[in-house]
Amino acid sequence: MIVFRYLAREVLNSTVAVTGVLLLILVSGRFIKYLSEAASGDLAADVLFEIMAYRIPGFLELILPLGLFLGILLGYGRLYLESEMVVLNACGISQKRLVGYAMGPALLSAGLVALLSLWVSPMGAAETVRIFDEQKSRSQLESLTVGRFQKHTGKNRRVSYTDHVGDDGTLGRIFLMERTAKSVPAIVVAESGQKSSEGETGQEFLVLQNGVRYEGHPGRADFTETTFSKYGVRLNPPEIISGVTKASAKSTAELMVSDHRVDKAQLHWRFSLPILALVVTLLAVPLSQVNPRQGRYAKMLPSIIMYLLYLMLLSTARSKVEDGKADVIVLYAVHLVFLGIALNLLFAGRFWGRLFDRIPMPRLRRKGGAA
Repeated sequence: MIVFRYLAREVLNSTVAVTGVLLLILVSGRFIKYLSEAASGDLAADVLFEIMAYRIPGFLELILPLGLFLGILLGYGRLYLESEMVVLNACGISQKRLVGYAMGPALLSAGLVALLSLWVSPMGAAETVRIFDEQKSRSQLESLTVGRFQKHTGKNRRVSYTDHVGDDGTLGRIFLMERTAKSVPAIVVAESGQKSSEGETGQEFLVLQNGVRYEGHPGRADFTETTFSKYGVRLNPPEIISGVTKASAKSTAELMVSDHRVDKAQLHWRFSLPILALVVTLLAVPLSQVNPRQGRYAKMLPSIIMYLLYLMLLSTARSKVEDGKADVIVLYAVHLVFLGIALNLLFAGRFWGRLFDRIPMPRLRRKGGAA
């Protein structure tokens, strides 16, 4: 029990550290993407942190298996490097027994991944979809920021500016720049504006008052100038890419009764993530065995490549199921292949270890000293 607690602590400490770093990197990258959409007016700034809070469970369900995999490689690798594993082997602890010890943190991580993938992440994804649907229903008028040029994406890409937004939706002086269907630049300047909508279709318009519209290419004389007392501009909702699909926002119970192939792929993907955590544990234990002369990170790169290949094949199999080109059994076939590789490394580890030791590894020389 003492050895189990010691090894579990080594693995869990490394897993938590690696998972925290990976989560920080992934959350930062996603937050920057959403921040750019907020800067362009497609997203309201006050929902950014709410979106990130709901997305974190979805990030964790993918990061935790990798964090566990790297945690075992780093934790057990340190013990091999400092010859502690030699002492444990001399005390009768074989590699098979090390696998049993590693299954403790693995079962804990797999249980947490199952909780996230089957219950928590779908709820977070559903709330994320709700927020993005609300943001898509916002018009370009509601996303305007006073005293700032804003670029709006969508069917009619335009740049807008206003110096005042009233509580009743009225606008002060307005500047609009857009391109016509023939890609001719058009600039509209007006004294004021007000949002209006058609009763039958519900289409929203920005009605500009007392202004001028210029249409033509800069530097050329063939442009038109139109003075108006009222001018209507169609307002389209922003196009936001959330990265969350409708299937991922459905509960597991809904997916289990659905016959749609996308829902089936999503359901078995959720089942695959806890299995992934267990299989990579069986892979990580033999891969963590390093020769002290080769260094702690000798097998890190090939191990990470193997993990990425595993995840890429799972993702490809999921895409095939979604497209109707394969059955869900393909997902579990990928697990069986890598389970076979893990068992091969466990029971034929000496052969593969001797083969790997024959690979020449570059050694760095210290300046002015021996290697």
